Amino acid sequence: MKIVLLGIALMLCTRSFAKTQTADERLHAIYTDEWKWRLEQFPDREDSTKPIADHLPKIDAASQEMRLHYWEEVMRKLDEIPRARLSPEEQINYDVYRPEIENFIADEKFRDYEMPANSDSAFWTDLGYTARRPFKTETDYRNWIAQMRDIPRYFQEQIVNMRAGLARGFTPPRATLQGRDKSIATIAEGKPEDNLLFNPFREQMVGVQEAEQAKLKAEAVQVIGESVQPAYSELLKFWRDEYVPHTRTTLAGEALPEGKEYYRQKIRQFTTLDLSPEQIHQIGLDEGAKLHGQMVEAMHQTGFKGEFPAFLEFLRTDPQFYAKTPQELLNRAAWICKVFDGKSSQYFGYLPRMRFTIKPVPPDLAPFYTSGRGGPGVYLLNTYDLPHRPLYNLTALTLHESAPGHAFQIPIALEHKNQPEFRQHDYISAYGEGWALYCEKLGEEMGMYETAYERFGMLGYQIWRAARLVVDTGVHSQGWTRDQALKYMHDYTALPEHEIETEVDRYIAWPGQALSYYLGELAIVRGREKAEKALGPKFNIRAFHDAVLELGSVPLPVLTARIDRFIAAGGKGPYPDME
Repeated sequence: MKIVLLGIALMLCTRSFAKTQTADERLHAIYTDEWKWRLEQFPDREDSTKPIADHLPKIDAASQEMRLHYWEEVMRKLDEIPRARLSPEEQINYDVYRPEIENFIADEKFRDYEMPANSDSAFWTDLGYTARRPFKTETDYRNWIAQMRDIPRYFQEQIVNMRAGLARGFTPPRATLQGRDKSIATIAEGKPEDNLLFNPFREQMVGVQEAEQAKLKAEAVQVIGESVQPAYSELLKFWRDEYVPHTRTTLAGEALPEGKEYYRQKIRQFTTLDLSPEQIHQIGLDEGAKLHGQMVEAMHQTGFKGEFPAFLEFLRTDPQFYAKTPQELLNRAAWICKVFDGKSSQYFGYLPRMRFTIKPVPPDLAPFYTSGRGGPGVYLLNTYDLPHRPLYNLTALTLHESAPGHAFQIPIALEHKNQPEFRQHDYISAYGEGWALYCEKLGEEMGMYETAYERFGMLGYQIWRAARLVVDTGVHSQGWTRDQALKYMHDYTALPEHEIETEVDRYIAWPGQALSYYLGELAIVRGREKAEKALGPKFNIRAFHDAVLELGSVPLPVLTARIDRFIAAGGKGPYPDME
C-alpha cells in the first residue's frame, strides 16, 4: 500500500512540476530526452562523427511497436505545448522537431521497416559505410568486432521483416533489383582478410598499441569467417531464391498498400511541403522548359552547329569529354575543390573547420551507385565505367557533393553547438539537397565553369533535377512505365545512358526522395531573389549564405521564415564580424 501511495504521490509531483515549467523548459526536456533515447535505439546511424557502436539496433516488430508508442507519447506532449508561448529560438526548434516526429510515426504506421533495401541503398551496404569510417581508438576496433558479431541476429530480424513485406506486397519493384545481389555476394565470398568489413584492420590502425594489433586482426578474421560470412550467405540465398522472385511487378508508389496516402506522406517527408503530385509534376514541366532554352543557348556558345539531339550524342560519345583513368577523374575533382577554396571567403563568412577527402566509390557498390556522394569528411566519386563519367559534369557534381555542398553544409551544422543536438545531426533532404543543388548554380556566379561545355553540364544537372519532378510523379502517380521514364530522361537531360538507368531505378524504388532537390533549391533561389530586391545595395552575399547555413538542416518553411527575418534585420547576418 505504501508503495502504491508513493507512486501516486510521485506522479502528482511530476505533473505539478510540469505545470510550473515554462513552455521553453518543457520543449527542451522533450527533445533532449527523446534524442538521448533515439541514440540508444539507433547506435551509429551512419554518423561519422560518433564513436563506433558495439551493437546494431533491434528492428523486430515488437521493437518497432514500442518505438511507435514512444513517439506517439512524444507527440502528445508536444500537443500540450502552446507554440505561441515559446521564445523565438524555441519556436524554431519546435518547427524543426515536430515534423520530424510526425515522419517517424508515419514510417512506423506504414511499416517502412518491412522494405529495408532498394536499388540505391540497403541495410547491408550501411555496414560497409561504417567499415570505411575513420577509426580513432582501440575501443572503435573492439566495438566494430562486437558489432560484426551482432550481424547474424540483425540480418535474421531484417529477413523476418522483409518476409512480412512480401506477404502484403510491400516491396521495391522487381525491375529495380536486378544485380543488386552483388554487394551481398562480395562479402559472403572470399577470404575474411580480403573482406570489405575487414577494412579497418587492413589500414593503419590508429590508437592501438602494436602488441594488440595482431590480436585484434586475428579476432576480426575469425568473426568474419565464422559469423559474418555465413549470415551474408544466408541473406544472399534469401534474396536470390525467395525475395526478388516474389517482389512486386508494379512500379508506382501508389500501387503499394495504402499507396496514395503513402506517396503523399513521402512527398511531405522529403519536400517538407504539402503539394500534390499534380502540382509537382507541373512545376517540373515548367522549369524543364525554361532550362531547356538555356541549354540550347549554351550549346550555341560551344560553337556546335547541329541540332540539340545531335549535340547530346556528341557529348555522350566524344572521347575528349572523358577521363582515361580513375586517377585522372579523381585528380580533376581535387583541382576543382582547391579552386573553390580560393574563392570561398568571397561568398561565405563562416567556413567549417572539418576537412574532407576524396575517395572512389567502392567496387561492390559502384555499378549501381550514383556518380558521387558527399558528407562530413568524404566525397565519394564513382570511377566505374569511365566512358559514362563526363568531365563537363564534374564541376557541378563536385560543388554539390563536396564544398560548398554536402561536405561543407553538414560540418557547419555540426559545429553549431549552441543548437540542440538533434539539429546538429539532422539531415532533411529538401534543405540538404536543395542547398547542394543551389551550390551548383552558385558555381556560375563564382566563375567555376571555365568553358561553355562545363556551363552546359551545370544546366544539364539543373534540368536533371527538374526532370525528377516529372519522372517521380509520373511513375508513382500517373502510371508511367520504366521505358517512359528512361525516354524522358534521355530526351531532356545530357546524362550518359548508364547513369540514366541507375537514376531512374533509384526514383522508382525510392518514392518521393527525388523531389527534394529542385524544390529545395527553388526555396533558396526565390528567398535570395526576394532579399536582393528588398535590400538592394545592402544585400551581402556572405551574410545571406551564413544566415541560410547557420540554421542547420530545416524544413523549407523554417528556411523561408529565416530569410524573411534576414530581410527584416536589414540584411544583417549571424556573424557581422565576418561580413
